[in-house]
Amino acid sequence: MRKEVQINKTRDIVFIALFAVLIAVCAWISIPSIVPFTMQTFAVYLTLNFLGGKRGTVSVCVYLLLGLIGVPVFSNFNAGPGALFGATGGYMIGWIFSGLVMWRLEKMLGNKIWVQAVSMVVGLVVCYIMGTAWFMFVYAHNTGPVGLWTALGWCVFPFIIPDMVKLGLALWLSQRLKKITKSL
Repeated sequence: MRKEVQINKTRDIVFIALFAVLIAVCAWISIPSIVPFTMQTFAVYLTLNFLGGKRGTVSVCVYLLLGLIGVPVFSNFNAGPGALFGATGGYMIGWIFSGLVMWRLEKMLGNKIWVQAVSMVVGLVVCYIMGTAWFMFVYAHNTGPVGLWTALGWCVFPFIIPDMVKLGLALWLSQRLKKITKSL
């Protein structure tokens, strides 16, 4: 039994590290448009859904800590405290709370696919709330006050449909990966 616990811990560490790297790689993938879209959100929710709320949140924290200490893992190869605590850093910090919400919903309702889908959407809403509040605070400090609807128009509304597509793709792919890795 002790050896099995050690194998599970090792597997958890490997998956946590692997998915932190996946988030970094997806942060570098940018779809050019008026508002550039990265695949970072997809990777975060794939991580949270595949690994579960607890291990997924740890993986997101590892990713954010790598960026905080200067490893260029954020979009556009950015890193450091300025990137994490800048105007849009609240959205990245919001992923931690998204993971915690997903973890809590898993604990309360189980690990059914509909629970995962709902928890991903609720987690995204939490991320939007935290990120928008942080954006408004930083923007007001640096430039001047900004209204809620203006902030939502800049930071949330253009991303809702692409983010929902990314969540759907993350849910579908995580289900496939769970079937493939079940024997590991």
